[in-house]
Amino acid sequence: MVTDDARIVDPKACQVETWVRSYRQGGDELWALPGCNPFGGFELTLGGARLHSADAGSRSVFQGQVKTLFRPLRTDDWGWGVAFGTLNTLPRGTVDGRNHPYFYVPVSVSTMADRLVLHLNLGATRGPMGGSDVQGIWGAGVEYTMHPRALLVAETYGVTGERVQGQVGLRLWVVPDRVQVDTTWGGQQGPGGVGHWFSIGLRLLSPPFLP
Repeated sequence: MVTDDARIVDPKACQVETWVRSYRQGGDELWALPGCNPFGGFELTLGGARLHSADAGSRSVFQGQVKTLFRPLRTDDWGWGVAFGTLNTLPRGTVDGRNHPYFYVPVSVSTMADRLVLHLNLGATRGPMGGSDVQGIWGAGVEYTMHPRALLVAETYGVTGERVQGQVGLRLWVVPDRVQVDTTWGGQQGPGGVGHWFSIGLRLLSPPFLP
């Protein structure tokens, strides 16, 4: 999900989130985002992606982020935190080929003994056209546990001044709390939209091992 949750990796543990997104109109993205919680209270993520499209060619994206929680999410309760990061796209000659600092506040609400979890993100980022313009960013998502190993997910999200995006999907725990796979189908319609896409991803979580 693009909409983040009020959770972080367990203290002294790491995770790797990776996925491939393929666009119906042509083009694809390959992402890999490793993250760790070495100090117990902060999740540090550093990774990126390789993007391919017919109109923009090939680009590389580098992402770094720090996320912490002020109120951890618990069963039938709510939690919130804050995340700060930056996206840097190369080559810089493209319209988004510049540094994009951002921040957002993730809020999550657990109901039905964690079977239904709601997520809301609100934040801001530097706009793509240069200068000091700022755009709002937002997201709203839901996770519904159908089975201890299967979750339905749905979300809608966007940036002010741009068309709304959304997707639905399925998450499966291959190994509970350690190996998860997911698939999503989504789209952004209308002028300036990217059309429909399909993605498949893999998430690996480690037990605590850092010193």
